[in-house]
Amino acid sequence: MTDFEKINNTQQTNESTDNKSDNIKILKNLCGKNAEYFAKDSSENGQRLYISFLAIIDTLNVLYPQVLEVESRVSEFDLDESTPGNGYRSFISIFNMSVNYAIDLNQKILWRKNSILFRKTVLTKELETCSQLMSSLCTCFKHLQTMMLWSKEGNLFIEDKPLEEIRSVCENVNQYCFYGRSLGFQFCDSLKNVLQFIALSMAIFSEAYYSKGSLFSKATSSFMTTTKYITDPEQRAKRIVNISQNADVDFCKAFWFLSESELMNQLPSVVSPTVAVCKVINISPEPLHIVVEGKEIEVPVPTSYLGPKPIQVRLISYNNRKGMLGTKSYSNLEAPSRGLLIHCHGGGFVAQSSKSHEGYLRDWAKNLNIPIFSIDYSLAPEAPFPRATEEVFYAYCWALKNHEFLGSTGERIVMAGDSAGANLLFSVILKCIHTGIPIPHGMFAAYVPTLVKFVPSPARLLCMMDPLLPFGFLMRCLKAYACPSEVKRISNGAIVNFETDLDSFEEVSESDLAELQAHKSPVSEASDTLTYGSLTSNVDDVNDRDATSAEIEKSQKYMADIVHKYVLGRDYLGSMFSSKYYNSTSSAGEADAETEDTKVPQADTESCTSSVDSSFQTKLFGFVSNIKGHFSKMLGEHGGSDMILETDKPNTLWDDLCFPVPNNPYLSPYCASDEDLKKFPPTKILTVQMDPCLDDCVTFAKKLRWVGTEVHLDILEGLPHGFLNFSLISRDAHEGSKLCMQRMKELLNIHPESIKSNK
Repeated sequence: MTDFEKINNTQQTNESTDNKSDNIKILKNLCGKNAEYFAKDSSENGQRLYISFLAIIDTLNVLYPQVLEVESRVSEFDLDESTPGNGYRSFISIFNMSVNYAIDLNQKILWRKNSILFRKTVLTKELETCSQLMSSLCTCFKHLQTMMLWSKEGNLFIEDKPLEEIRSVCENVNQYCFYGRSLGFQFCDSLKNVLQFIALSMAIFSEAYYSKGSLFSKATSSFMTTTKYITDPEQRAKRIVNISQNADVDFCKAFWFLSESELMNQLPSVVSPTVAVCKVINISPEPLHIVVEGKEIEVPVPTSYLGPKPIQVRLISYNNRKGMLGTKSYSNLEAPSRGLLIHCHGGGFVAQSSKSHEGYLRDWAKNLNIPIFSIDYSLAPEAPFPRATEEVFYAYCWALKNHEFLGSTGERIVMAGDSAGANLLFSVILKCIHTGIPIPHGMFAAYVPTLVKFVPSPARLLCMMDPLLPFGFLMRCLKAYACPSEVKRISNGAIVNFETDLDSFEEVSESDLAELQAHKSPVSEASDTLTYGSLTSNVDDVNDRDATSAEIEKSQKYMADIVHKYVLGRDYLGSMFSSKYYNSTSSAGEADAETEDTKVPQADTESCTSSVDSSFQTKLFGFVSNIKGHFSKMLGEHGGSDMILETDKPNTLWDDLCFPVPNNPYLSPYCASDEDLKKFPPTKILTVQMDPCLDDCVTFAKKLRWVGTEVHLDILEGLPHGFLNFSLISRDAHEGSKLCMQRMKELLNIHPESIKSNK
């Protein structure tokens, strides 16, 4: 670091400290004035307000020195001077936001305390939540100070104390305050309402998922609890914390499966760009050989846990291209693309699919203008490590060998994944290095966990307040994936793919491709069908842009009405659970003109309106019954209905989660040797400031840079882990997705007009 940089950083630190000091003085002054006023109020709420104001002042006197101590060393843990970011910085930002939150609340009370419209009861609860939040942060910073003392040479992971510290935090921190009235205060405004809705949905869904008795008794009891969670944020917070502590991995899968619902599957065709190709392909588990420099390398067929099974992938392309599967009869085909994107979705290794990530993938397909090959790997706990890695590796090798059938010349093949999907792709790169298979030309990873092990780091403490990735969810997902000996096996060992009955796919074997490659002249549609195998659905292949304008207008108008009324409007919560969206069917002729594997319910605007007027509870339990029906087929009866979660007393996780995790580089890329990391392709990593996996990203980027591998790290503010799934409904998340596209363009060496991004 140059002298100028040192001076500049010192000035910035001093300015930041001065701003904090000013805000602390303002907050203490406001608390003092309000405390003086309410000290004379003998009512219960008046005295509760008075005590809360004093508690905030007392907490600040302890908390602020802790923050300054952590801040004095925080730069030691950054990747470099131009990329400030780590878990310590994240907590400092949370402290700053909590101070601003407290100032705004104090000003509101100060200005309205003499008004006849002063809502004393509501503001009392809000101030108590604010006071508890400050107290919880004080506990967190105490542990951060300890972790900073334990850290070695700027390492964010405390590897010699694997569980005790994070256990202590979980037991001592009051988590309720982060999931009640202040839920989502640390995120951008465009996502706060979304996150609050998700938290509310989780609480309501858990009541139905774990309820007992008849449908009538369920509806009667749940009506009261649903109303309670909507009107009482404190009860909702208790429920969410208890869910995160007690719910099993089956509940996590069921809740995250909501993103696969029929209505959510319709959104990409309305909001995202129209694509020419969006089809599912099943790759037969046959022997596969890759020739590298004259040497033939055999790619093993995935067999772990489930035996040989077809691997499902999704091909998305903005244009029909020469050589692409299913385009023989089309005219005016685009030339094969130079690039190809190999994509793996996130979902904690246990949930989601390429379908639930289709929204932003369509946008990527248009802006990158290359085919996207998205892999639907088998999910834990039925398919734990290393099954998913085996499948993704096999699918990558298949794409490497058969890229021309995907509409690409294969000149630039880049991998891209988020969260668990990025972890799997890093593992595949390691397998390529070890087996001699050509590695991709670049790797893009979004908020990726690189150390799948219970090792404390400051960012991992963010799970204590994360509405999308609570600590219990994270731990149980990792356990389901990383510890096969702990897995509950299902009787038939099968994995059920939650594709709609209109998903068209083609099953492709090596013999099919060899026969196709032998054709030098155009063939008929009949021979095309024979070559690729029969479709299991009743839908013919549909080209989005060949559909009639009337079909497009009809489907888009209908879905636009749904989005306007139920997604963007106040009735969204009710319509979300309408059984009509899950049980309706449509004929092949009425298939959505924008994609091959979506369908539009046969309903007009009036029927949609009437569905909203029906009972919310009937819709909710009809929807949950449908969900349970799907999961009973896949998992068998999990007995969740016999487990009633306590509302007021969460149980501990530790008896359930104390188990060893192997130091396997295919499981944790952070454990890879320096020799292997030197062979990695250019890597772009993007994460967010409030991500529990932030330290994983920063530390892994440090390791790559240390061995000389080209690496770039972006850290965005205001967005949560998994923000790509919200890019259709949040402007800030969409801007983050645009930056992802820019980084992938750099890896692909694509140089059209650059995408602007607000970092």
